[in-house]
Amino acid sequence: MELNALTALSPLDGRYRSQLQQLGEYFSEYALIKYRIRVETDYFLFLAEKKFFTISAATRRQLESVAENFSLEDAQEIKKIEKTTNHDVKAVEYFLKSRLERGKDAESSEWVHFGLTSQDINNTAIPLLWKHAIEIEYIPFILSLKKQLWLLAGPWLQTPMLARTHGQAASPTLLGKEIMVFVERLENQIELLIQIPFTAKFGGATGNFNAHHVAFPKKDWVKLANEFVENKLSLKRQQYTTQIEHYDMLAAHFDAMKRINTILIDFCRDLWTYVSMDYFKQKTKEGEVGSSAMPHKVNPIDFENAEGNLGLANAVFEYLSGKLPISRLQRDLTDSTTLRSIGVPFAHTVLALKSIERGLSRLVLNEKKLKQDLDENWAVVAEAVQTILRREEYPKPYEALKALTRGKSGITRESMHAFIDSLKIAAVVKAELKKITPHNYTGVPLRS
Repeated sequence: MELNALTALSPLDGRYRSQLQQLGEYFSEYALIKYRIRVETDYFLFLAEKKFFTISAATRRQLESVAENFSLEDAQEIKKIEKTTNHDVKAVEYFLKSRLERGKDAESSEWVHFGLTSQDINNTAIPLLWKHAIEIEYIPFILSLKKQLWLLAGPWLQTPMLARTHGQAASPTLLGKEIMVFVERLENQIELLIQIPFTAKFGGATGNFNAHHVAFPKKDWVKLANEFVENKLSLKRQQYTTQIEHYDMLAAHFDAMKRINTILIDFCRDLWTYVSMDYFKQKTKEGEVGSSAMPHKVNPIDFENAEGNLGLANAVFEYLSGKLPISRLQRDLTDSTTLRSIGVPFAHTVLALKSIERGLSRLVLNEKKLKQDLDENWAVVAEAVQTILRREEYPKPYEALKALTRGKSGITRESMHAFIDSLKIAAVVKAELKKITPHNYTGVPLRS
């Protein structure tokens, strides 16, 4: 069956392809090969720059062009070589050598992949593509979502809303403040995420520069490798490694994104609940259907879709962060196949972020319902009344309000005021108590 959006095994490449296709620049097989080519060419040119060998300006331009203009056809050529080598990185090496052998500096081709093992390429190419995906795709998206929440919160900072703790009516809150809870949580976790470095392994077959040192024992290979990885690739080189990267920092990225996703799952469930409580209506679209049987339905599908994709992302992030830092002795191959899936949780996360943005854009505040719920829950001012009575040293005020309200229905403005009138307190205190309503008992005023 020919591969297209309808025949793809994964919904990321099928149903959701149109929303995620830009991620192919980082996580596809083509992208991985392209990043390997970049590392191999950068390393080759770095060695030439350090006078290990000499190449012409034309050869330099030729190799720079191979990396900058790497095409699908080039990737297909490398995959054809791989059918013979049965080794993906060696196929990249042979491809670059073939390009060099066409030019005037053919003798320099053996400097391609000099002293390296395949993981020196994989463990720089993958952190580099991950870095670009985070910086170009993820960080701008999550910051945009955080700003969208902040902009939503502003007009609602003075909008009273019945709070619910344990699902039960509780002291009123402000709708904007409840949104700001998630803004602050996201800010904190984004700050932690951006502090995690993008690390790479670059040190030869088992991390000791064995081949490099035996060929050029007077060269400071640690210094050279640090300079290459940090200055040319903008990654941080791990100083003591086996054949592979530790993956500890990559796991930290996964865990940080997982925490952000968990916050967003919490947010989606809250918004879903507010919609179900009729606190929010949703804008409808012409021709859209909410149910195949019930014509009236306008379902909160964007928040449901987001929750499902965030859960899928977190399941894979959890596995990756737990598996990748573990390898038998100096290296086993389990990391190789596992790393190929790092784009999966990333894509599910991006898909979820897009769903949340759509869901937020469709919300319409139903202030009438918010006011109705407050009017029907006068019992929530009991906390305020008993607290002021404590201030006035009234005997056992908590117990008095408990007897009036706990488990009781039908507490109204009239019954609360009748209770206040029955208290043996000063008239000025009674007046103070009667000014308290579910609409104004919302705590410290908030500013936008």
